[in-house]
Amino acid sequence: MGRGDLTNPEWDRLESFLPPGGARGGRRSDHRRVINGVLYRVRTGVQWRDLLERFGPWETVYKRHRRWSADGTWKMLLSRIQAAEDAAGQIDWDVSVDSTAVRAHQHAAGARKAPPSAVPQKGACQGTNQADPVLGTGRPAGGGGQIGECPGRSRGGFTTKIHLAAEGRCRPLALVLTPGHYGDGPQLECVLEQVSVPRTGVGRPRTRPDRVLAEKAHSGRPTGFDSEHYKKRNSVERAINRLKGFRAVATRYEKRVYIYLGTVTLAALTVWLRT
Repeated sequence: MGRGDLTNPEWDRLESFLPPGGARGGRRSDHRRVINGVLYRVRTGVQWRDLLERFGPWETVYKRHRRWSADGTWKMLLSRIQAAEDAAGQIDWDVSVDSTAVRAHQHAAGARKAPPSAVPQKGACQGTNQADPVLGTGRPAGGGGQIGECPGRSRGGFTTKIHLAAEGRCRPLALVLTPGHYGDGPQLECVLEQVSVPRTGVGRPRTRPDRVLAEKAHSGRPTGFDSEHYKKRNSVERAINRLKGFRAVATRYEKRVYIYLGTVTLAALTVWLRT
């Protein structure tokens, strides 16, 4: 096992949720090896072609990541782990909201203007191409336009912005991507709508935090101020720091926004597994 690979306890938590592998005698690569390959790339930011041989063919690793980003598998795994934590009473529902700009590498430019095949996006928000957990096998709608693939010009240059809701223990609950010049306030409602932690038994997913902590930039209605509770707002800043510890999150290399969203979601899943 290499540094950064899934440990045995982490793999045990994920294995039962993964889609079935190939048929007996088939050539479908082992899920654990492929996930470790994707994790290595997300952690280091290397080009896909430079993956280590121990992860198998780089095309297999890349295609699995692309497919699971499109069909919501990464989002499903994150939701299952969140549900298990919530059932154990390990989620602090004082939720903090903030955003961070991510510089887009030159390789993130040049996506084809014609959008890929569209699929229903039940939970998508304006200005994003967010993969919904109930998507089919197609790819989320998107294109080469400024909104379609979420590039934008900001003071930091060519950027994409991650809008984030984090629980009180500095773990991401929900993610929304927009172009880098989009403001925080208009995206607050969209981010909170993405907070949905399933119940392990019967019942609707939990979507309502105990309280929401945000800066003035997010205020769209009368708010209150509690100095003691506001001290916990740094939890979202610390969650952002954890996400940006993954080099492929701190710099966007993907041309397609749905693949980059899958990258950020996998990083968030890793934070939940290891925190």
